[in-house]
Amino acid sequence: ATGIVSKIIQKEKGGYKITITDALDGHQVVDIIPPGPELLVSEGESIKLDQPLTINPNVGGFGQGDAEIVLQYPLRVQGLLFFLASIVFAQIFLVLKKKQFEKVQVSEMDF
Repeated sequence: ATGIVSKIIQKEKGGYKITITDALDGHQVVDIIPPGPELLVSEGESIKLDQPLTINPNVGGFGQGDAEIVLQYPLRVQGLLFFLASIVFAQIFLVLKKKQFEKVQVSEMDF
């Protein structure tokens, strides 16, 4: 997939708003570049899919999908907490069992 950079607008607070026209079906994609990175493309330039638009490889690129960043799924965190709680309870019961066993040994030595 290829496209043509049809419009580059520099925003007031820095950054760019780049309009790319898809060469296959003609629909337009708007990519917003935050302030900081320098552009590698200019108006009228033909670009390819996943070609970087800025000097920073982590910012901007034609065809990159925007996805919501999920740090952790709540179910995974709940599972981790349940697992850690079960380990704590197991350790407590092991200590209690050891104390009980020591009491039995002491009482057997008294005979």
